Amino acid sequence: MVDGLLSGLTVVELGHSVAAPFGGQTLAILGARVIKIEKPQNGDDARTWGPPFWEGASSCFQSLNREKLSVAIDFKDDNQLEELKAFICSDADLVIQNQRPGLLKRFGLDGHSLRKQKPSLIYCNIGAFGAAGPLSHKPGYDPLMQAFSGIMSITGEEGREPVRVGPSIIDMAAGMWCCIGLLSALHRRNETGEGCEVDTSLYETALAWMTVPSAIYLSSDKVPARTGSEAPMLVPYKVYRASDDYLVIGAGNDNLFGRLCDVLGVPEWKTDERFSSNPVRVKNRKTLNRDIQDLIGCDTRDSWIKKLDDGGVPNTPLQTVDQVVRHPQTVALGMLQSSPDGKMNLMGVPLSFDGKRPEFLRSPPELGQHTQTILHKETDDQNDQN
Repeated sequence: MVDGLLSGLTVVELGHSVAAPFGGQTLAILGARVIKIEKPQNGDDARTWGPPFWEGASSCFQSLNREKLSVAIDFKDDNQLEELKAFICSDADLVIQNQRPGLLKRFGLDGHSLRKQKPSLIYCNIGAFGAAGPLSHKPGYDPLMQAFSGIMSITGEEGREPVRVGPSIIDMAAGMWCCIGLLSALHRRNETGEGCEVDTSLYETALAWMTVPSAIYLSSDKVPARTGSEAPMLVPYKVYRASDDYLVIGAGNDNLFGRLCDVLGVPEWKTDERFSSNPVRVKNRKTLNRDIQDLIGCDTRDSWIKKLDDGGVPNTPLQTVDQVVRHPQTVALGMLQSSPDGKMNLMGVPLSFDGKRPEFLRSPPELGQHTQTILHKETDDQNDQN
């Protein structure tokens, strides 16, 4: 059994929207007890981010909050606020927060204040622009960071309007960095007994995604441009359209390019001085891609996939979401997991331990469902059932 890898840890999530909830959910799936603190009125903003809605809340919220307990707290109610602080100091090992800058400090729920009372506490801030600098006071969301970090400047096709990457990759990756930071600090605490305050942010996360593009600029003094589905440093490495649909071909080295030439029926390209190595292929990108497209467009996608597979050339069809969730590979991996009542199917964590993926044990909570059981120490057997 792999369920309960982090059992014994209690996490308080002072989070909303995507970043902190994704981090909290990851820890919860891995076995930690995660208590989500929400506003009594409407709860996490993401509860209403729809349609579509699914089993009482938005699909977005449900996908980010499985395995958690929900406690509704009004920070402006002194009694409720003190109850929450007392619970954190008595029970919590880790705290995650992504509230707007300065909000939690007003109520004494910031890391500095809580760690004065409990030095062993590990507290993670997920900010917008980061803990320092002229923009540290500003709030932010995923698309703002995709724009500000330069990600949007290299996403899409040159000459067309910039576009964001579809999934909230900045928010979700910030939640992942939060988990990495917390678990690293937890390892140190296990040796020293001392907690710490961990900081990450959406902007820093976005900058980390720009590791390769920034290196390309810093080493060449050339500003990367939008290249559609291509990678700027590899050719051929992009989407092509067959006679009926799209596929992606990734010939990431000279050997694979040679195999592609054989599959396409143009072995002479292997010794063509324009295409003989990756650096010269990059220089002659437009010509090579045009010639490949002319050949790919003469047959169907399935036919090309078979030829490419047989020839040992990495490739894949471009799938839509409905195709993805039904594909035998997705099914075989067991990434889609059913809720205990069978009413929802949600993605699991992309981790297996001794060949077993952590199970879906608790459906996303209703707003405030566990307030009494958590703060007043009642038995939660009847309230934990979803």
